[in-house]
Amino acid sequence: MIIMTLDHTRDFLHFPGPSPLDMQTTTVILFFTRWITHFCAPTFVFLGGVSAYLAGQRRSKKELSIFLLKRGAWLILSDMLIISLLFSFDLQYHMLILEVLWATGFGMIILALLLRAPIQIIAAVAVIIIFGHNLLDYMQLPQTGVAAGLTKLFLSAKGAFIPLSTGRAIIVLYAVLPWTGALLLGYAFGSLYKNGYDAKKRQRILRLTGISAVVLFVVLRLINHYGDPSPWATQRNTAHTILSFLNATKQSPSLFFFLMTLGPVMVLLSFTEKAVNRLAEFCRVYGNVPYIYFIVHLSLLRLINVVLALISGLPMKSDGSPIVWQVQGFGIPLWEVYLFWIGVVLLLYFPCRWYGNYKRTHSQWWLSYV
Repeated sequence: MIIMTLDHTRDFLHFPGPSPLDMQTTTVILFFTRWITHFCAPTFVFLGGVSAYLAGQRRSKKELSIFLLKRGAWLILSDMLIISLLFSFDLQYHMLILEVLWATGFGMIILALLLRAPIQIIAAVAVIIIFGHNLLDYMQLPQTGVAAGLTKLFLSAKGAFIPLSTGRAIIVLYAVLPWTGALLLGYAFGSLYKNGYDAKKRQRILRLTGISAVVLFVVLRLINHYGDPSPWATQRNTAHTILSFLNATKQSPSLFFFLMTLGPVMVLLSFTEKAVNRLAEFCRVYGNVPYIYFIVHLSLLRLINVVLALISGLPMKSDGSPIVWQVQGFGIPLWEVYLFWIGVVLLLYFPCRWYGNYKRTHSQWWLSYV
């Protein structure tokens, strides 16, 4: 949650320009400012699957299925109504932006439909999706009509634009199927956290799986054939060649992207399970309230964006970006982005701690959704 805030701070406040992942124009620090945040979405979705399994320990299959259906629908609506507004800054919703909450929510709906299956089947489906969805890179997918729209929504999306009518459209940043693979994988790994499971065995499995994923990433990336639609290539210097090697595709998430991110995350989980220190306690405050933090930090960043633009004296005229509304000519240097990132995180610490305590001491039904 903390690292994710860095990416959104850059989205809202940094100078507009070429992608931080463009090897021809990026710098090492700009690349890693973006690249480190690649770990956020897959971790968020994977742990969402783990949480779904743990929620099932207190519910019957039917109760869990109903909960996931409602929770998934709520996340989809949150993306369409709240996140789209914060990104596009358009009260008339000419653009619906489908982000990580949309993909996670739809993944929960799919998981709800699979709950009756043995967990081994769910794990197998997850592995097939994660390792097999890059076969789409070699297929001719529909380019027009309803079939093309459904393909972009569910199978493959890279800033996909789906026109609805004159002046209205959907922008799909997160396609459902690949991210559902990560959610289902998390649900399968959730079984390692059930009551009575041996902690040392759990940590050993996580560590072995994570290291294997990282090794597989390196080997397959060196082969440079299957696993990512964008092969790495020798660049103008050694540093940028390394960046090219690490630059796995996020939209839609490739096999290499998941191996590169979920592998280290599993290793980290194996070592930090019982971490008790000030840093762990600090991070846990935000981790206890992920949904409300997600909404509030984006709202705060949009407010900061508008205030800074007004202070700069710039007219409130859009620069034309279809995804993140920005005032034309506005932007601050990267070092200032880091200062605002730290400031936003610290500013929300006490509100998040209060709300986390409130959730622990109250049992209203709506607390399961926010």
